[in-house]
Amino acid sequence: MGLRALPRPVAVVVGAGGVLGAAHVGVGYALERHGFTPDMIIGTSVGALNGAIAAAHPDRAAPWLDHVWTRLRRRDVYPLGYLSSRTSVFTDRGLRRLIARAGLPSRIEELAVPFTAVATDLGTGAPVLLDQGDLESALLASAAVPGMLPPVERAGRTLVDGGLTAYVPVLAALQAGAASVVVVATGPESAPLRPAVPRRRAGAIAARAGLLLLHHQIERDLHEVSQHIPTVVLPTGIEAWPAPWDFGQSQRLISTACTTAERFLDGLSISGPGLYRVNDSSATSTGPGKASISSIAEVGL
Repeated sequence: MGLRALPRPVAVVVGAGGVLGAAHVGVGYALERHGFTPDMIIGTSVGALNGAIAAAHPDRAAPWLDHVWTRLRRRDVYPLGYLSSRTSVFTDRGLRRLIARAGLPSRIEELAVPFTAVATDLGTGAPVLLDQGDLESALLASAAVPGMLPPVERAGRTLVDGGLTAYVPVLAALQAGAASVVVVATGPESAPLRPAVPRRRAGAIAARAGLLLLHHQIERDLHEVSQHIPTVVLPTGIEAWPAPWDFGQSQRLISTACTTAERFLDGLSISGPGLYRVNDSSATSTGPGKASISSIAEVGL
């Protein structure tokens, strides 16, 4: 059996990814069509916002998020205007408006599904798990990309984007007592890494270096957790990032991720602890709403 064979409690882990957060919506549709409901949700950065909305509306999370993402524009997240401080290029008023319109309760404990947002302590560099208290400040902290959005002061700590220390927060799920994990990531950073030499341009080299940094952090955490519990990584079929401000591709990303994740789930078989995901040669996007899935690999450590 597939998802039904996962031992409970099952945590859905929603990773970072900025504009590619639209892919989370497509994966959400695939999970809902397979009759899956999580026991807890843990999110980082954009994954914290998507995860909180899913935790608030567990019976209709994907349609709710679809409504949000297909109407989202750059000014909704990164509003231009005068700077309110010297700590960031953009203010967080756009995110505050998004959170206010998302039908969320004021406190984390009031969400229908237990939820944790992951942030990073700017002073110590440690990940910070926010599972109680004010929900808005937790989501703003988890999504506070350093330099772009302002840090959040909470409980005497200065908090920024959780993706710095836990881009895919599976370790937080293990710490929270999950008996299995379903990972909802976004794109190229969470797929098996393919050898590539970037073009001899500064931007391409920097992008490749950033991908390597994220990939090694994610792989380390996935392999550590999969030694103890079943760890399912759902593919999205997305292999490239749009521009960070390009929210116009959300519908394509949703459709592609939904089709890709559904094909994967149709063939998923769970047999104890291990890492369950698409192998190196699969999950190739072939256009909007299409993907090629050749096999499923289990890696037990």
